[in-house]
Parts: sequence; structure tokens; C-alpha cells
Amino acid sequence: MTRFYAALAAAAVAGLLGGTGLYVYLKQEDDAFAQCRGGQVGGGDIGGPFTLVDESGATVTDADVLTKPSLIYFGYTFCPDVCPLDAARNADAVDLLEEMGVDVTPVFISVDPERDTPEVLAEFTDNLHPKMIGLTGTPEQVRTASQAYKTFYRKQDGDPDYYLVDHSTFTYLTLPGVGFVDFFRRDDTAEQMAQRVACFAANAPSR
Repeated sequence: MTRFYAALAAAAVAGLLGGTGLYVYLKQEDDAFAQCRGGQVGGGDIGGPFTLVDESGATVTDADVLTKPSLIYFGYTFCPDVCPLDAARNADAVDLLEEMGVDVTPVFISVDPERDTPEVLAEFTDNLHPKMIGLTGTPEQVRTASQAYKTFYRKQDGDPDYYLVDHSTFTYLTLPGVGFVDFFRRDDTAEQMAQRVACFAANAPSR
């Protein structure tokens, strides 16, 4: 792949991620995780510090939560279909990874802080996986976390109690000491996710 076409590929993926333009092409010889990626594009200025509220009502930071390889998803508990399916798929991937000897934390960050209280999140995540961590916060805290991961969400107009929220549906993989390393799309299966996450974990630098 020439540099010109590599740049075009990077721009195309950046467009899918909301036009951030921050995904960069990594030459395989410079990328320790090249064999793990789903495609030629990865890396970039994705991820960063956040301060949110966990299911117990305690204020936590990314340093408190992302202590293991983590699968991070931005959604909301009132989502009628997409979020439950994606979160359940992520939970299945975590179980598969556990069988492979890889300990991964699934994280669900709400983009609907008005309705997703810590109590609501606790019920939602407990039904999906015992390891899943639900995070909410003030609108400003949620916005900061969303901006760090370059996600999109927008509350639809309508009923003040039963509104929907448009949002991006990527799942982000982070590694301790490394940060964001790759993302998964909705059409990635739990099995595909598990294989790639295991590869990343095996090639991560020792701490």
C-alpha cells in the first residue's frame, strides 16, 4: 500500500468515526500489534483521562477503572435494541477470553446521565456480566469522556421520559500502560473480538 492510498484509507476510517481525522496509518514494522489488528488502520489520539461515577455512587477516574485490558462501550440502558445486544456480545467475548486465560474488564459508559443513575446502571450491568462496570456522571463528565474517545451522542426530541439517544456503537480496547489500541464494530462477533483481544494482551509490553 502506497503512502497516498494509506492516507486515503486512514481518512475513510476517520470519517466513520465522526470525522475526527485522528486515526493514523501505522506501518507494520513500527506497530507492535500489527498482527492483532482487524485492518491496516489503528492508533491515533483516542482515549484519555476521565472522571465519572460508578454503580456505587463513588467518583472514579480512568486510572481506577482501566487497570486491566478493558472493552469500553458508550450507550444507555433505555436503548431498545442496539446497546443490550452490543453489551451482551462484549460480555460473551469476556467469557471467551477468561477461558483463554485473559482477564478483561467490560465497561459500559452511559451517554444518558439524566436517566442512568448508579442504581439503574447496576441493575443493567449485573444482568449482563458480573465483571461489567457501569459508569455515569454529570452531563459535563460524560461529555468529557465521550470527547476523549471521539464518540458521538445526541438526545432525540420527543417525550421527556421515553426519548431515544442517537450514539456511535464502537467498542474500544485499552491496555494498562498503553491506552487505546483498537476498536471493534458492531459486526465483529464475540469470537473475533476474543481472538484479537488475546493477541493484543499477549503482545502488550510487560509492566
